[in-house]
Amino acid sequence: QVQLVESGGGLVQAGGSLRLSCAASGRTFSSYAMGWFRQALGKEREFVAAITQGGGTTSYADSVKGRFTISRENAKNTLYLEMNSLKPEDTGVYYCAARPRYGISTSYAEYGYWGQGTQVTVSS
Repeated sequence: QVQLVESGGGLVQAGGSLRLSCAASGRTFSSYAMGWFRQALGKEREFVAAITQGGGTTSYADSVKGRFTISRENAKNTLYLEMNSLKPEDTGVYYCAARPRYGISTSYAEYGYWGQGTQVTVSS
């Protein structure tokens, strides 16, 4: 099992930047593919970005491609999401998730472990 705790959310103006972190417990972080999802008020949870166990392959939602960067430091059991050129439509609760199988998935049903989420609010 793995436990996940997100941090780094907050209030930022449009065009600004934030860096989210996801700290994982346990000694097997490197065995999980990881993802970021977000959920806006009244909307379904949606895929944002994902990364393979070794970090060599990443995937992004079209809405964030070119603005967000997912990365991981397995030695520190930590996942990151660097968010630049933020827009009001990026507002929502951001969740990190762990997938105990090799490879990237954009489906939240494929992820077995979730953090509690961190709020990101982008003002116009």
